[in-house]
Amino acid sequence: MKISVFRKEHFNAAHRLYNPQWSDERNDEVFGKCNNPNWHGHNYELVVKLTGIPDADTGYVYDMKKLSTLIKRHVTDKFDHRNLNLDVDEFKDLNPTAENIAITIYDLLRPNIDEAYELKVTLYETERNFVEYPA
Repeated sequence: MKISVFRKEHFNAAHRLYNPQWSDERNDEVFGKCNNPNWHGHNYELVVKLTGIPDADTGYVYDMKKLSTLIKRHVTDKFDHRNLNLDVDEFKDLNPTAENIAITIYDLLRPNIDEAYELKVTLYETERNFVEYPA
């Protein structure tokens, strides 16, 4: 019988939504305030969900301390208090939308978590705006 466990983490980061192939006017039209050339920031809430079968010996689906350490090492240490556009290699050529950030987080975590576990990333950019990957 499968069950899901969740780990919630937090990071702060700045970014700018901008497509360099578009004019400034087009970027303003599409991204609005998020296109501010002086950046803007968010207090992101990250929820990582793992689904699997509890271990017969421990009763754990996954050791939550181990999951916390993986998230810290591969995500929060990399993203927290950074400018995503300038400081994070994954966004050098990728617009750091909430969607792309969630996919990137998934891609950073997936190689470190056994395929036996289903992995889902939920990222809250604001209290009202959040994304989930995979859908």
